[in-house]
Amino acid sequence: MSSPPPASGPVHEAVAALSLVDHHCHGVLTADPGPEAFESFMTEGDVWPASGITPFDSPVGVSIRRHCAPLLDLSRHAPATEYLARRAELGWPEVNRRFIAAAGTDVFCVDTGYTPERLTTPAELAGAAGRPGAAAYEVVRLEAVAEAVAAEGVEPDEYAAAFVAATREAVDERGAVAMKSVAAYRTGFDLDPARPSDADVTEAVRRWLAPGSTGRSAHAAGDGPHPRPRLNDPVLVRHLLWTAVDIGLPLQLHTGFGDSDIRMHRVDPTYLTDWLHLTSRSVPVLLLHCWPYQRQAAYLATVFEQVYLDVGLTLHHVGPVRARTILEEALEITPFRKLLYSSDAYGIAEFHHLGALAFRRGLAGLLQDRVDTDELSLPDARRIAAWTGRENACRVYGLPR
Repeated sequence: MSSPPPASGPVHEAVAALSLVDHHCHGVLTADPGPEAFESFMTEGDVWPASGITPFDSPVGVSIRRHCAPLLDLSRHAPATEYLARRAELGWPEVNRRFIAAAGTDVFCVDTGYTPERLTTPAELAGAAGRPGAAAYEVVRLEAVAEAVAAEGVEPDEYAAAFVAATREAVDERGAVAMKSVAAYRTGFDLDPARPSDADVTEAVRRWLAPGSTGRSAHAAGDGPHPRPRLNDPVLVRHLLWTAVDIGLPLQLHTGFGDSDIRMHRVDPTYLTDWLHLTSRSVPVLLLHCWPYQRQAAYLATVFEQVYLDVGLTLHHVGPVRARTILEEALEITPFRKLLYSSDAYGIAEFHHLGALAFRRGLAGLLQDRVDTDELSLPDARRIAAWTGRENACRVYGLPR
Protein backbone atom coordinates (compact mmCIF):
# COMPACT_ATOMS: atom_id res chain seq x y z
CA MET A 1 0.00 0.00 0.00
CA SER A 2 2.89 2.35 -0.66
CA SER A 3 2.03 5.76 -2.09
CA PRO A 4 3.58 7.25 -5.21
CA PRO A 5 6.73 9.19 -4.34
CA PRO A 6 5.94 12.79 -3.40
CA ALA A 7 7.42 15.66 -5.35
CA SER A 8 11.01 16.17 -4.35
CA GLY A 9 13.44 19.01 -3.94
CA PRO A 10 15.02 20.96 -1.11
CA VAL A 11 11.91 23.09 -0.54
CA HIS A 12 9.69 20.01 -0.36
CA GLU A 13 12.09 18.52 2.19
CA ALA A 14 12.07 21.69 4.31
CA VAL A 15 8.28 21.96 4.28
CA ALA A 16 7.82 18.26 5.05
CA ALA A 17 10.06 18.61 8.11
CA LEU A 18 8.33 21.75 9.40
CA SER A 19 6.41 21.51 12.68
CA LEU A 20 3.21 23.44 12.02
CA VAL A 21 1.32 25.93 14.14
CA ASP A 22 -2.38 25.51 13.39
CA HIS A 23 -3.62 28.97 14.27
CA HIS A 24 -7.30 28.11 13.96
CA CYS A 25 -8.93 24.73 14.50
CA HIS A 26 -11.49 22.92 16.63
CA GLY A 27 -11.66 19.73 18.64
CA VAL A 28 -12.50 16.31 17.20
CA LEU A 29 -15.12 13.76 18.14
CA THR A 30 -14.77 11.59 21.21
CA ALA A 31 -17.18 8.97 19.91
CA ASP A 32 -17.48 6.80 16.82
CA PRO A 33 -19.88 8.47 14.36
CA GLY A 34 -22.25 6.38 12.30
CA PRO A 35 -22.07 6.63 8.50
CA GLU A 36 -24.60 9.47 8.14
CA ALA A 37 -23.08 11.42 11.02
CA PHE A 38 -19.60 11.01 9.52
CA GLU A 39 -20.83 12.29 6.17
CA SER A 40 -22.41 15.30 7.87
CA PHE A 41 -18.96 16.30 9.14
CA MET A 42 -17.51 16.03 5.64
CA THR A 43 -19.60 18.88 4.26
CA GLU A 44 -20.45 22.48 5.13
CA GLY A 45 -23.93 21.77 3.75
CA ASP A 46 -26.58 19.26 4.66
CA VAL A 47 -26.55 15.55 3.91
CA TRP A 48 -29.22 14.30 1.52
CA PRO A 49 -29.58 10.57 2.18
CA ALA A 50 -32.82 10.27 0.20
CA SER A 51 -31.24 11.80 -2.90
CA GLY A 52 -28.56 9.19 -3.46
CA ILE A 53 -25.96 11.99 -3.30
CA THR A 54 -23.18 11.43 -0.80
CA PRO A 55 -20.33 13.72 0.31
CA PHE A 56 -17.96 10.88 -0.56
CA ASP A 57 -18.70 11.78 -4.20
CA SER A 58 -17.05 15.19 -3.88
CA PRO A 59 -13.48 16.52 -3.91
CA VAL A 60 -13.19 16.18 -0.15
CA GLY A 61 -14.63 12.66 -0.24
CA VAL A 62 -12.12 11.61 -2.86
CA SER A 63 -9.31 13.14 -0.79
CA ILE A 64 -10.38 11.19 2.29
CA ARG A 65 -10.43 7.90 0.38
CA ARG A 66 -7.10 8.67 -1.33
CA HIS A 67 -5.02 10.25 1.44
CA CYS A 68 -6.63 9.05 4.67
CA ALA A 69 -7.36 5.41 3.85
CA PRO A 70 -3.66 4.38 4.00
CA LEU A 71 -3.41 5.72 7.56
CA LEU A 72 -6.14 3.24 8.47
CA ASP A 73 -4.16 0.39 6.84
CA LEU A 74 -6.39 0.41 3.76
CA SER A 75 -5.55 0.66 0.08
CA ARG A 76 -5.67 4.06 -1.55
CA HIS A 77 -9.16 4.85 -2.90
CA ALA A 78 -10.78 2.24 -0.65
CA PRO A 79 -14.58 2.23 -1.05
CA ALA A 80 -16.47 4.41 1.41
CA THR A 81 -18.17 1.45 3.09
CA GLU A 82 -14.81 -0.22 3.66
CA TYR A 83 -13.34 3.01 4.93
CA LEU A 84 -16.11 3.59 7.46
CA ALA A 85 -16.03 -0.01 8.66
CA ARG A 86 -12.27 0.13 9.28
CA ARG A 87 -12.62 3.45 11.05
CA ALA A 88 -15.22 1.98 13.41
CA GLU A 89 -13.08 -1.12 13.94
CA LEU A 90 -10.09 0.94 15.08
CA GLY A 91 -12.21 3.18 17.33
CA TRP A 92 -12.10 6.93 17.74
CA PRO A 93 -9.08 7.19 20.10
CA GLU A 94 -6.79 5.38 17.66
CA VAL A 95 -8.26 7.16 14.63
CA ASN A 96 -7.73 10.54 16.26
CA ARG A 97 -4.19 9.65 17.24
CA ARG A 98 -3.22 8.51 13.75
CA PHE A 99 -4.57 11.48 11.86
CA ILE A 100 -3.55 14.22 14.28
CA ALA A 101 -0.05 12.77 14.61
CA ALA A 102 0.26 12.57 10.82
CA ALA A 103 -0.46 16.30 10.49
CA GLY A 104 2.90 17.17 12.04
CA THR A 105 1.37 19.98 14.08
CA ASP A 106 2.71 20.76 17.52
CA VAL A 107 0.77 23.94 18.39
CA PHE A 108 -3.01 24.28 18.14
CA CYS A 109 -5.10 27.44 18.62
CA VAL A 110 -8.52 26.00 19.33
CA ASP A 111 -11.91 27.67 18.96
CA THR A 112 -14.01 26.09 21.70
CA GLY A 113 -17.13 28.16 21.11
CA TYR A 114 -19.10 25.65 19.04
CA THR A 115 -19.66 22.28 20.68
CA PRO A 116 -22.98 20.66 19.74
CA GLU A 117 -21.12 17.34 20.16
CA ARG A 118 -18.56 16.22 22.72
CA LEU A 119 -15.18 17.20 21.28
CA THR A 120 -11.64 16.91 22.53
CA THR A 121 -10.45 19.68 24.79
CA PRO A 122 -7.45 21.73 23.65
CA ALA A 123 -5.22 19.70 25.98
CA GLU A 124 -6.59 16.42 24.60
CA LEU A 125 -6.00 17.62 21.06
CA ALA A 126 -2.36 18.45 21.83
CA GLY A 127 -1.97 15.07 23.53
CA ALA A 128 -3.20 13.24 20.45
CA ALA A 129 -0.41 14.83 18.40
CA GLY A 130 2.09 12.63 20.21
CA ARG A 131 4.84 15.21 19.87
CA PRO A 132 7.14 16.30 22.72
CA GLY A 133 6.17 19.77 23.88
CA ALA A 134 2.94 19.89 21.85
CA ALA A 135 0.71 22.67 23.15
CA ALA A 136 -2.78 24.03 22.66
CA TYR A 137 -4.23 27.46 23.35
CA GLU A 138 -7.81 28.61 23.42
CA VAL A 139 -9.60 31.08 21.17
CA VAL A 140 -12.67 32.70 22.77
CA ARG A 141 -15.70 32.96 20.50
CA LEU A 142 -17.32 36.30 21.22
CA GLU A 143 -20.86 35.43 20.15
CA ALA A 144 -20.88 32.50 22.56
CA VAL A 145 -19.93 34.84 25.40
CA ALA A 146 -22.60 37.36 24.43
CA GLU A 147 -25.30 34.70 24.20
CA ALA A 148 -24.31 33.25 27.56
CA VAL A 149 -24.61 36.70 29.14
CA ALA A 150 -28.09 37.09 27.67
CA ALA A 151 -29.10 33.60 28.79
CA GLU A 152 -28.18 34.44 32.38
CA GLY A 153 -30.74 37.24 32.33
CA VAL A 154 -29.52 40.81 32.01
CA GLU A 155 -31.20 44.20 31.86
CA PRO A 156 -30.71 45.98 28.53
CA ASP A 157 -28.82 48.89 30.08
CA GLU A 158 -26.49 46.48 31.91
CA TYR A 159 -25.64 44.27 28.96
CA ALA A 160 -22.69 46.25 27.54
CA ALA A 161 -20.75 46.25 30.80
CA ALA A 162 -21.70 42.64 31.54
CA PHE A 163 -20.48 41.49 28.13
CA VAL A 164 -17.15 43.26 28.48
CA ALA A 165 -16.64 41.79 31.96
CA ALA A 166 -17.61 38.28 30.83
CA THR A 167 -15.27 38.47 27.84
CA ARG A 168 -12.33 39.60 29.96
CA GLU A 169 -13.08 36.85 32.45
CA ALA A 170 -13.22 34.19 29.72
CA VAL A 171 -9.93 35.38 28.24
CA ASP A 172 -8.20 35.41 31.62
CA GLU A 173 -9.58 32.10 32.90
CA ARG A 174 -8.74 30.21 29.71
CA GLY A 175 -5.42 31.87 29.01
CA ALA A 176 -6.77 32.67 25.55
CA VAL A 177 -4.41 33.89 22.84
CA ALA A 178 -7.14 35.31 20.60
CA MET A 179 -10.80 36.07 20.18
CA LYS A 180 -13.03 35.14 17.27
CA SER A 181 -16.24 36.45 15.75
CA VAL A 182 -18.65 34.69 13.43
CA ALA A 183 -20.26 37.97 12.35
CA ALA A 184 -20.16 36.57 8.82
CA TYR A 185 -22.86 34.07 9.80
CA ARG A 186 -24.97 36.50 11.77
CA THR A 187 -25.06 39.79 9.84
CA GLY A 188 -22.36 39.79 7.18
CA PHE A 189 -19.72 42.50 6.99
CA ASP A 190 -21.73 45.27 5.33
CA LEU A 191 -22.11 47.04 8.68
CA ASP A 192 -21.83 50.63 9.82
CA PRO A 193 -18.15 50.70 10.85
CA ALA A 194 -18.56 53.21 13.68
CA ARG A 195 -18.54 52.30 17.36
CA PRO A 196 -22.17 52.17 18.54
CA SER A 197 -23.22 54.46 21.37
CA ASP A 198 -24.26 53.11 24.77
CA ALA A 199 -27.83 54.17 24.02
CA ASP A 200 -27.78 52.30 20.72
CA VAL A 201 -26.49 49.15 22.42
CA THR A 202 -29.17 49.33 25.12
CA GLU A 203 -31.94 49.73 22.58
CA ALA A 204 -30.55 46.89 20.46
CA VAL A 205 -30.47 44.56 23.47
CA ARG A 206 -34.07 45.48 24.24
CA ARG A 207 -35.06 44.47 20.70
CA TRP A 208 -32.89 41.36 20.78
CA LEU A 209 -34.32 39.97 23.99
CA ALA A 210 -37.93 41.00 23.46
CA PRO A 211 -40.43 38.12 23.37
CA GLY A 212 -41.01 37.07 19.79
CA SER A 213 -37.86 38.69 18.41
CA THR A 214 -35.85 36.93 15.69
CA GLY A 215 -32.97 36.39 18.09
CA ARG A 216 -35.23 35.02 20.82
CA SER A 217 -37.19 32.69 18.56
CA ALA A 218 -34.03 31.32 16.92
CA HIS A 219 -32.20 30.56 20.15
CA ALA A 220 -29.63 27.87 20.59
CA ALA A 221 -29.98 25.36 23.39
CA GLY A 222 -29.42 26.80 26.83
CA ASP A 223 -29.66 25.72 30.45
CA GLY A 224 -32.21 26.95 32.93
CA PRO A 225 -35.24 29.17 32.39
CA HIS A 226 -33.49 31.57 29.99
CA PRO A 227 -32.97 30.16 26.48
CA ARG A 228 -29.74 31.23 24.81
CA PRO A 229 -30.72 33.71 22.08
CA ARG A 230 -28.82 33.93 18.81
CA LEU A 231 -26.95 37.22 18.52
CA ASN A 232 -27.82 38.58 15.11
CA ASP A 233 -28.42 42.30 15.69
CA PRO A 234 -26.06 44.50 13.61
CA VAL A 235 -25.59 47.02 16.43
CA LEU A 236 -24.60 44.28 18.88
CA VAL A 237 -22.24 42.70 16.36
CA ARG A 238 -20.56 46.09 15.98
CA HIS A 239 -20.35 46.41 19.76
CA LEU A 240 -18.82 42.96 19.92
CA LEU A 241 -16.12 43.85 17.35
CA TRP A 242 -15.26 47.11 19.08
CA THR A 243 -15.08 45.34 22.44
CA ALA A 244 -12.50 43.00 20.94
CA VAL A 245 -10.45 46.00 19.85
CA ASP A 246 -10.61 47.45 23.37
CA ILE A 247 -9.52 44.18 25.00
CA GLY A 248 -6.56 44.02 22.68
CA LEU A 249 -6.06 40.37 21.74
CA PRO A 250 -5.77 39.31 18.10
CA LEU A 251 -9.22 39.04 16.50
CA GLN A 252 -10.09 36.18 14.14
CA LEU A 253 -12.94 36.74 11.68
CA HIS A 254 -14.61 33.96 9.75
CA THR A 255 -14.60 35.11 6.12
CA GLY A 256 -16.11 33.58 3.01
CA PHE A 257 -16.83 29.85 2.76
CA GLY A 258 -19.07 28.37 5.43
CA ASP A 259 -22.38 26.61 5.89
CA SER A 260 -25.76 27.66 4.51
CA ASP A 261 -26.22 30.38 7.15
CA ILE A 262 -23.66 32.40 5.17
CA ARG A 263 -24.94 34.93 2.65
CA MET A 264 -21.83 34.79 0.49
CA HIS A 265 -22.29 38.18 -1.17
CA ARG A 266 -22.21 39.84 2.28
CA VAL A 267 -18.98 38.27 3.55
CA ASP A 268 -16.51 39.79 1.13
CA PRO A 269 -13.86 41.09 3.56
CA THR A 270 -13.47 44.36 1.65
CA TYR A 271 -16.74 45.40 3.33
CA LEU A 272 -14.52 45.80 6.41
CA THR A 273 -12.36 48.50 4.80
CA ASP A 274 -13.84 51.48 6.66
CA TRP A 275 -13.77 49.62 9.98
CA LEU A 276 -10.15 48.70 9.38
CA HIS A 277 -9.34 52.36 8.79
CA LEU A 278 -11.00 53.23 12.11
CA THR A 279 -9.12 50.49 13.95
CA SER A 280 -5.80 50.94 12.16
CA ARG A 281 -2.70 49.94 14.16
CA SER A 282 -4.82 48.45 16.94
CA VAL A 283 -5.24 44.66 17.17
CA PRO A 284 -4.18 42.09 14.57
CA VAL A 285 -7.20 41.07 12.46
CA LEU A 286 -6.94 37.56 11.05
CA LEU A 287 -9.20 36.74 8.12
CA LEU A 288 -9.99 33.03 8.27
CA HIS A 289 -10.59 30.71 5.29
CA CYS A 290 -11.43 33.50 2.79
CA TRP A 291 -12.42 31.43 -0.29
CA PRO A 292 -13.61 32.68 -2.77
CA TYR A 293 -12.32 36.02 -1.49
CA GLN A 294 -8.67 35.09 -0.97
CA ARG A 295 -7.58 37.80 -3.41
CA GLN A 296 -9.66 40.44 -1.62
CA ALA A 297 -8.18 39.30 1.70
CA ALA A 298 -4.71 39.49 0.16
CA TYR A 299 -5.41 43.07 -0.86
CA LEU A 300 -6.43 43.99 2.69
CA ALA A 301 -3.32 42.30 4.11
CA THR A 302 -1.22 44.30 1.68
CA VAL A 303 -2.64 47.73 2.51
CA PHE A 304 -3.42 47.39 6.24
CA GLU A 305 -0.66 46.71 8.73
CA GLN A 306 -2.95 44.83 11.13
CA VAL A 307 -4.52 42.39 8.62
CA TYR A 308 -3.45 38.76 8.15
CA LEU A 309 -5.08 35.83 6.40
CA ASP A 310 -5.19 32.09 5.93
CA VAL A 311 -6.93 29.75 3.50
CA GLY A 312 -7.74 27.03 6.01
CA LEU A 313 -10.91 24.97 5.62
CA THR A 314 -10.68 25.63 1.88
CA LEU A 315 -7.60 23.46 1.45
CA HIS A 316 -9.04 20.17 2.61
CA HIS A 317 -12.23 20.80 0.64
CA VAL A 318 -10.40 21.41 -2.63
CA GLY A 319 -7.77 18.71 -1.96
CA PRO A 320 -4.01 18.68 -2.43
CA VAL A 321 -4.13 19.12 -6.22
CA ARG A 322 -6.04 22.41 -6.15
CA ALA A 323 -4.56 23.65 -2.87
CA ARG A 324 -1.60 25.07 -4.71
CA THR A 325 -3.86 27.30 -6.83
CA ILE A 326 -5.63 28.69 -3.77
CA LEU A 327 -2.31 29.37 -2.04
CA GLU A 328 -0.87 31.00 -5.18
CA GLU A 329 -3.83 33.36 -5.37
CA ALA A 330 -3.51 34.20 -1.68
CA LEU A 331 0.19 34.91 -2.14
CA GLU A 332 -0.01 36.93 -5.35
CA ILE A 333 0.48 40.22 -3.49
CA THR A 334 0.38 39.27 0.20
CA PRO A 335 3.50 40.14 2.22
CA PHE A 336 5.09 36.85 3.21
CA ARG A 337 4.83 37.70 6.90
CA LYS A 338 1.02 37.94 6.60
CA LEU A 339 -0.08 34.42 5.55
CA LEU A 340 -0.69 31.80 8.28
CA TYR A 341 -1.50 28.10 8.30
CA SER A 342 -4.76 26.77 9.65
CA SER A 343 -6.70 23.56 9.13
CA ASP A 344 -10.04 24.69 10.59
CA ALA A 345 -10.45 20.97 11.28
CA TYR A 346 -13.67 20.22 13.14
CA GLY A 347 -15.27 16.99 14.28
CA ILE A 348 -13.40 14.39 12.23
CA ALA A 349 -9.65 14.06 12.70
CA GLU A 350 -9.14 13.44 8.97
CA PHE A 351 -9.30 17.19 8.41
CA HIS A 352 -6.25 17.81 10.60
CA HIS A 353 -4.29 15.45 8.35
CA LEU A 354 -5.78 16.65 5.04
CA GLY A 355 -5.38 20.34 5.90
CA ALA A 356 -1.70 19.89 6.71
CA LEU A 357 -1.08 17.65 3.70
CA ALA A 358 -2.72 20.06 1.24
CA PHE A 359 -0.90 23.03 2.76
CA ARG A 360 2.51 21.35 2.66
CA ARG A 361 2.17 20.09 -0.90
CA GLY A 362 0.68 23.29 -2.26
CA LEU A 363 3.16 25.64 -0.61
CA ALA A 364 6.21 23.48 -1.34
CA GLY A 365 5.20 23.07 -4.98
CA LEU A 366 4.79 26.75 -5.69
CA LEU A 367 7.96 27.75 -3.81
CA GLN A 368 10.04 25.00 -5.39
CA ASP A 369 8.96 26.09 -8.87
CA ARG A 370 10.00 29.66 -8.12
CA VAL A 371 13.38 28.44 -6.95
CA ASP A 372 13.77 26.25 -10.06
CA THR A 373 13.06 29.24 -12.34
CA ASP A 374 15.38 31.51 -10.32
CA GLU A 375 12.51 33.77 -9.23
CA LEU A 376 13.31 33.00 -5.59
CA SER A 377 16.44 31.94 -3.77
CA LEU A 378 16.45 28.68 -1.83
CA PRO A 379 17.16 30.46 1.51
CA ASP A 380 14.21 32.81 0.84
CA ALA A 381 11.94 29.88 0.00
CA ARG A 382 12.85 28.08 3.20
CA ARG A 383 12.30 31.26 5.19
CA ILE A 384 8.87 31.88 3.61
CA ALA A 385 7.84 28.30 4.35
CA ALA A 386 8.87 28.63 8.01
CA TRP A 387 7.12 31.97 8.33
CA THR A 388 3.86 30.70 6.84
CA GLY A 389 3.77 27.34 8.55
CA ARG A 390 4.89 28.48 11.97
CA GLU A 391 6.67 31.74 12.68
CA ASN A 392 3.98 34.18 11.59
CA ALA A 393 1.50 32.65 14.04
CA CYS A 394 4.05 32.64 16.86
CA ARG A 395 4.72 36.33 16.29
CA VAL A 396 1.06 37.40 16.01
CA TYR A 397 -0.13 35.43 19.07
CA GLY A 398 3.01 35.80 21.18
CA LEU A 399 3.56 32.03 21.31
CA PRO A 400 6.79 30.44 22.49
CA ARG A 401 9.13 29.62 19.62
